[in-house]
Amino acid sequence: MASNDPTDTGGLFVGRRPGTRPVRFRDVPASVRTGRRNADKLLSALLLLAETLLCLTVWGPQPALALWFGSHVQYWTDSVTVGIIAAFALMLVTLFTTLAIAKRVDHAWKLVRRAAGYRQERGALERIFVISLMIAGTAFAIWFLILNGPGSSVFSPQAPK
Repeated sequence: MASNDPTDTGGLFVGRRPGTRPVRFRDVPASVRTGRRNADKLLSALLLLAETLLCLTVWGPQPALALWFGSHVQYWTDSVTVGIIAAFALMLVTLFTTLAIAKRVDHAWKLVRRAAGYRQERGALERIFVISLMIAGTAFAIWFLILNGPGSSVFSPQAPK
């Protein structure tokens, strides 16, 4: 009897499921003209820039938009709780929408990079997201702790004269 017989394994499937083998990429993409490769390189750079800008909006403009919207909802309803809930809901919607769009742009970037002649197997979304977090976090820390924060007496308008 075979070693993967369902009676031997308690009915569990043993082995690789259909359609789950590792993806194998060709070593060299199909040969195309140099002009086409250069156009693909330029398009991949533009896609990478768009992906970076999308990720950067998660850390600044989107939270500001959510706070602005929440303050207007609080004014319209005269309820702080409803304003906070509206701001939080808008923040979640914009975050998930941005990440879905960035994932699609990242997939397009991988395809264009392969077309440009690079052996591109992984996307750049994770690295871009972490780097944009570090940039935005550092900028916020400098603003909060040095320029406008609780310990600022150098730049503060309330500094003793």
